[in-house]
Amino acid sequence: MTDISDIKLSNAQIAWRAAQDIEDGAYVNLGIGFPEMVARYQVEGRQAIYHTENGILDFGPAPAPGEEDWDLINAGKKAVTLNPGAAFFHHADSFAMVRGGHLDVAILGAFEVAETGDLANWSVGKGGVPAVGGAMDLVHGAGRVAVITDHVTKTGAPKLVERCSLPLTGVGCVTRVYTSLAVVDIEGGRFVLREKLPAISMGDLQAVTGATLNLDGPVADLTVPEL
Repeated sequence: MTDISDIKLSNAQIAWRAAQDIEDGAYVNLGIGFPEMVARYQVEGRQAIYHTENGILDFGPAPAPGEEDWDLINAGKKAVTLNPGAAFFHHADSFAMVRGGHLDVAILGAFEVAETGDLANWSVGKGGVPAVGGAMDLVHGAGRVAVITDHVTKTGAPKLVERCSLPLTGVGCVTRVYTSLAVVDIEGGRFVLREKLPAISMGDLQAVTGATLNLDGPVADLTVPEL
């Protein structure tokens, strides 16, 4: 069996791959932590308008070290810049945008994703964000919900499973998962494999996935740049 630690994508490469599917002009919310990296890899010639729950629309890239304005932060308390025309608003208005269906895409991290599209991605345990946050609103308010994640846990257990064992963030909400080994769609209550790393066989990929990977046409090579 292939040692996946030798071939898997880095977090930056997973974020890059997810960024390639963000449509021009999309209003996008990125989850706290790893998903925030997606904003670094906006496709040239496209404009994504990034939203953060604490009240900014159309923030820009992170400032250079030493040039941070700590009055300008995202929901993960990281410094951001502003694009021309950026807007500020009350926290309640921000969630009205989410709940009103005004976001096109939400990209979140995950502990588990079920083949039914259920998502478990929150924790208040050691090292966790000390609240559930806006994820429960985002997964049912955004037009499209995608997940970026390692394919397995730190102990090697599958993150893509038949049913989630952890408390759910949302039910039937995820439509695509970008992992360190593959790109997987969720359609009709099943995982459908779209792309995989050329270096891993179907058998080895299935062995580290906790539910059946179905095929619906050719599986493309998952290719990303060195980052």
